[in-house]
Amino acid sequence: MEHATSLLHPIPTQNSLFIYTLSLPLLPSKQANSILLTKAIVPILISLASERERDRNPERKERMEIEKSNNGGSNPSAGEEFKDMIKGVTKFLMMVIFLGTIMLWIMMPTLTYRTKWLPHLRIKFGTSTYFGATGTTLFMYMFPMMVVACLGCVYLHFKNRKSPHHIDRETKGGVWSKLRKPMLVKGPLGIVSVTEITFLAMFVALLLWCFITYLRNSFATITPKSAAAHDESLWQAKLESAALRLGLIGNICLAFLFLPVARGSSLLPAMGLTSESSIKYHIWLGHMVMALFTVHGLCYIIYWASMHEISQMIMWDTKGVSNLAGEIALAAGLVMWATTYPKIRRRFFEVFFYTHYLYIVFMLFFVLHVGISFSFIALPGFYIFLVDRFLRFLQSRENVRLLAARILPSDTMELTFSKNSKLVYSPTSIMFVNIPSISKLQWHPFTITSSSKLEPEKLSIVIKKEGKWSTKLHQRLSSSDQIDRLAVSVEGPYGPASADFLRHEALVMVCGGSGITPFISVIRDLIATSQKETCKIPKITLICAFKKSSEISMLDLVLPLSGLETELSSDINIKIEAFITRDNDAGDEAKAGKIKTLWFKPSLSDQSISSILGPNSWLWLGAILASSFLIFMIIIGIITRYYIYPIDHNTNKIYSLTSKTIIYILVISVSIMATCSAAMLWNKKKYGKVESKQVQNVDRPSPTSSPTSSWGYNSLREIESTPQESLVQRTNLHFGERPNLKKLLLDVEGSSVGVLVCGPKKMRQKVAEICSSGLAENLHFESISFSW
Repeated sequence: MEHATSLLHPIPTQNSLFIYTLSLPLLPSKQANSILLTKAIVPILISLASERERDRNPERKERMEIEKSNNGGSNPSAGEEFKDMIKGVTKFLMMVIFLGTIMLWIMMPTLTYRTKWLPHLRIKFGTSTYFGATGTTLFMYMFPMMVVACLGCVYLHFKNRKSPHHIDRETKGGVWSKLRKPMLVKGPLGIVSVTEITFLAMFVALLLWCFITYLRNSFATITPKSAAAHDESLWQAKLESAALRLGLIGNICLAFLFLPVARGSSLLPAMGLTSESSIKYHIWLGHMVMALFTVHGLCYIIYWASMHEISQMIMWDTKGVSNLAGEIALAAGLVMWATTYPKIRRRFFEVFFYTHYLYIVFMLFFVLHVGISFSFIALPGFYIFLVDRFLRFLQSRENVRLLAARILPSDTMELTFSKNSKLVYSPTSIMFVNIPSISKLQWHPFTITSSSKLEPEKLSIVIKKEGKWSTKLHQRLSSSDQIDRLAVSVEGPYGPASADFLRHEALVMVCGGSGITPFISVIRDLIATSQKETCKIPKITLICAFKKSSEISMLDLVLPLSGLETELSSDINIKIEAFITRDNDAGDEAKAGKIKTLWFKPSLSDQSISSILGPNSWLWLGAILASSFLIFMIIIGIITRYYIYPIDHNTNKIYSLTSKTIIYILVISVSIMATCSAAMLWNKKKYGKVESKQVQNVDRPSPTSSPTSSWGYNSLREIESTPQESLVQRTNLHFGERPNLKKLLLDVEGSSVGVLVCGPKKMRQKVAEICSSGLAENLHFESISFSW
């Protein structure tokens, strides 16, 4: 593996919004409604009481005074208070709606749901001539989650406009800091925190509750007499019942499967997560889905074989469940699952990568297997993923402007692109890169090393020569002194909605080899903050471990070639501890310190890297989600009312279920493609002229440009700028030894020390073990892993 949004459309009626957000849906009995309202109101009252209690606490008042001082001594304006109110309301609504959906899943296996709730809900939502029986699951499961995703977009829009002077300081030994501490360091789950273990245990408990409740209720109705009525033995009837329930449980896992890989989704950043940090959740869910669906399929095959009905395997029922479609979906899933085996994924990554496109086959035949009505339980996450995937497809169709490439002695390359000045991203963000001249199909993620604050019109990534793709790129760049143009397409950037490192008094960043790249963006961002804002910058300690002395040249990338003052600000307290493990001194290659630079000619067809949805991308994404879903419901309503209903009359026995499912899939696809394309074209028309002018105004510097120019350095030269010299003075080189991580971490002073690590697995585990050992309560661990 190579290293590395108009506002929501209104809901049809205010009453329906109230119903879905507060009760989701209203329960059949008044007693149940009162219970729900009590559960919704009591936490608010407790929260308000706790807030008053904290205000009486003198320690809290003291912390507020400190925060006020750190924020420049200013109180939040009325506009900031309004934004905070909007964020609070949207987050509360998101939580209520999501918990309401979870409540439905909890109640689904119970007799109360089947005998009392479901008949009421079917009468309320499933008898319409516009949606028919699909209306029940459409409005119970699909609609609420779409509202959550749209509210998440609104929340992130206001969150990104948070005042840069507002800082929430991390407190020593706080509850949240303890929940974020690593709980498990070694094992199949990797490094997981207390919070992650808690939520995983709750999710597994939900699956077990549903399965046990399903079996208990279904087995209670299976008797020797009832089994004999179907020419079955008692064990055969129970086996079929268990097989069906395993499929139902797998559907719950499937509902979450695609959310972690929707890179531009609002749900992950609204919860403080990123797509790369959530990959492990996708892996966990993928194993659960395939394990449950595989056992589900095997149980049915055993059942059919025992009943001498093996021909059921090739049965395609157009009025009910299609067995053949389920088997095709399972076969596609098994192929994907097999390639996730670590040894296969590492040695044959391309096989792993390309087989994962079978998710299209898997989801298509899954929907054909169970029918569109039942699919709506698991479809919201996949719908959000489809919107994100098509937006990424649109972005990847254009070539971006590559300004320059630097080749370091350590077989490392830095690519610098032209960027729209309105594109803002957080440190540790990543970007996917495709170079058609090397491979038209391969996309690889790389960490962005530049800061949008420090370099508003440039974006840089660093690529280490390790795999076949990066080796070909390095050979092409290093073998020629003149390359006129290199066509490049990108997807992204993707990263956290915000990365507030200012909440810590000190930052320790531990990295190994190319793991330094995410920390370059962090350091540059803090430098920009020190230049433009009046707030306290945390003390920075960068601990690097390199194998060879030639890799020391990667430290030259810590500071940009432009955007800095004459010297590093006195507010920046940075120390670098670099360890070279395999060399006892600096080699000739490292001493030479020569960096080769290539410039590329501008092309009118190349565009600056920008957000495909413009500056207000979150609002546009919310508009796409809302409008595409509204268009989908309108078209389906018309088709059902004037085409399907006159034939079927809501009996689900006349019109082909397969045909109905295909119509729904086509309408969903058309709605998403139409709204995404319209939003992209509108933003391109509005901001495209500015980007074209920006590209045309970038002159290609000559090799003899003045060294004082922002682009002025020769094709081969040593980096000798004043800020660089200042950084060298703050760097300690240690040859022939490994870093004593325990001593280095425990020696850092400060009430709150943020510890970030990016590097080999053993390094991440060692740092996590130290932070979770309890030796220092002020260490707050965060792992940055790019194990795709």
